[in-house]
Amino acid sequence: MSDGRYSMSFTTGSLFHRESVQLAALYLAVGNWNVVRDQVIAENLLQARTMNTRRRIYSEVVSRLKQMSDNELAFLVEATHQDQACLLWLAVCRRYRFIADFAVEVLHERYITLKHDLHHEEYDSFYNRKSEWHSELEAIRPNTRNKLRQVLFKMLREADFLTTGDLIQGAMLSPALVELILKSRPADLLYLPIFESDLKGIKR
Repeated sequence: MSDGRYSMSFTTGSLFHRESVQLAALYLAVGNWNVVRDQVIAENLLQARTMNTRRRIYSEVVSRLKQMSDNELAFLVEATHQDQACLLWLAVCRRYRFIADFAVEVLHERYITLKHDLHHEEYDSFYNRKSEWHSELEAIRPNTRNKLRQVLFKMLREADFLTTGDLIQGAMLSPALVELILKSRPADLLYLPIFESDLKGIKR
């Protein structure tokens, strides 16, 4: 992720859990994203109604999967549903620096300081702070801004980090996933609602 402008193109879908696992498995089988794309489009593996939607979803999912190493993709395909969701959240954070910053500065920070509620107001406050340094955020229309917030909160719920009552839930990671993250990108743990002391108990 660059230190420049924020990419804010995450208005499509959410975590894309099923689609991500499906495309990761296909990529591991053929080893070529172009082949994956051709098969997905030709056979409508994503079950999209129109060709444009098919291509848009494929592009979004693959842009996230490409943030993962082959080892992470292999883990994703075989992991439990919860570990899959957590890894997909990390991929989203790697893909979108805005979400990564939100995860570190709001989600993780509120959790470790025992402020376990997370509402739209916290998102709006974060967005407004970032707008002072990122003019591209100021240019986004209110409807699109609301859509971005809606999608982000949906991702948090799908990752099981946020309840329907807007309470932050601690990340439930398997020892295998903790080991994978620590070996590859330990800083990614800051994207999660988790205490450092919890990690010591999870490690093998």
